[in-house]
Amino acid sequence: MDVDSIADVLIVGGGPAGMMAGYLFARAGLDAVIVEKHRDFLRDFRGDTVHPSTLDLFDELDLLDDFLALPHDEVREIGAVIGGESWPIADFSHLPGRGTFIAMMPQWHLLDFLARKGRGFVGFDLRMETEAVALRFAGDRVVGVHTVAGGDIGARLVILADGRGSSLRDEAGLPRVDLDAPIDVFWFRVPKSRTSDNQTQGFIGDGEMVVTIDRGDYFQCARVIAKGSADAVRQRGIAVFRDRVAQIAPVLSAGIADLGGFDDVKLLSVSLDRLTRWHRPGLLAIGDAAHAMSPVGGVGINLAVQDAVAAANILAGPMANGNDPDPLLARVQARRVLAVRTIQGLQRLAHRAVLGPALAGRVTSAPLALRALKRIPALRRIPARILGLGVRREHIRSPAASAPGER
Repeated sequence: MDVDSIADVLIVGGGPAGMMAGYLFARAGLDAVIVEKHRDFLRDFRGDTVHPSTLDLFDELDLLDDFLALPHDEVREIGAVIGGESWPIADFSHLPGRGTFIAMMPQWHLLDFLARKGRGFVGFDLRMETEAVALRFAGDRVVGVHTVAGGDIGARLVILADGRGSSLRDEAGLPRVDLDAPIDVFWFRVPKSRTSDNQTQGFIGDGEMVVTIDRGDYFQCARVIAKGSADAVRQRGIAVFRDRVAQIAPVLSAGIADLGGFDDVKLLSVSLDRLTRWHRPGLLAIGDAAHAMSPVGGVGINLAVQDAVAAANILAGPMANGNDPDPLLARVQARRVLAVRTIQGLQRLAHRAVLGPALAGRVTSAPLALRALKRIPALRRIPARILGLGVRREHIRSPAASAPGER
């Protein structure tokens, strides 16, 4: 079958990992083709917490001022409400660099921003409504993809950034371990009046947990439920659903009536897993395709972006010099696996120590750790650093063959 084009790097998936990878490889002077099956990025209930680690990367790329010119809210502290009492958890204002807050921004703004900036490089080629449905092989090596439209795209390297449901990852035979997430999440919106104070926080009480993400004129909300209990919740009806949410998170009471039915509520089936091998000849998986994260901490976007930066740091320069990327692929996994294992370990701990007991109705008062954080403000810098900067965070070290706008 004829090959429509041959790229240096072919990236499957236009999410945060894929778009950042496309930007960085094109910045290094390589031909980077990104294929995205949707016609645009406008989809609700995707992660939209851009953490300080990602903000600092944009600053290193001289993109931060432009990024922050987009509509967003800034969260400098986060906390929880347990039994009606507020408990502070993390204070990001003391972090180094300019990333001293979480930027709350719809993910489509982030992706459109990277697309717009990426188009300033001659090698950046974003193809929307182009779905990759199968891998192309030459012997044991992946050499491209076959698209749903029937065309083939060849590449020196294929990067899978197509999410936790990646069928191409399964076709590649990359081994995966399931870490058994015990929760699912209902996502929905509740309107609000704009106030000066951001009210992003978690509410725990009476066997329930609700998270509110303040988006200015509405809350993006998550009701955490035990895995597999969605049908039982639906059977009780939307009126009971609204009442329970408002009871646990009173801040939603004024707008909860606008939640008309379960058509307005989306179920996120939570996964927690990771590949034990991220690569094979000609192919590398990053982001959710390599490690599905729990929504705990909202770190998924930021780990995915860090993967893309690590991949470009290790691969872009050698590939620009004409070298074979295959011997370097294991280095990307080796660089990133500690961060992934550590954050997933902390998420599993949160599942067992916080979410499980909360949903079982066993959390009626704040644990000792939260009491210490409230009593000693300086301690809030510790969770802020873990959530905000992560583990073994990346910096931009990939080459820049041209400045944005040079074509």
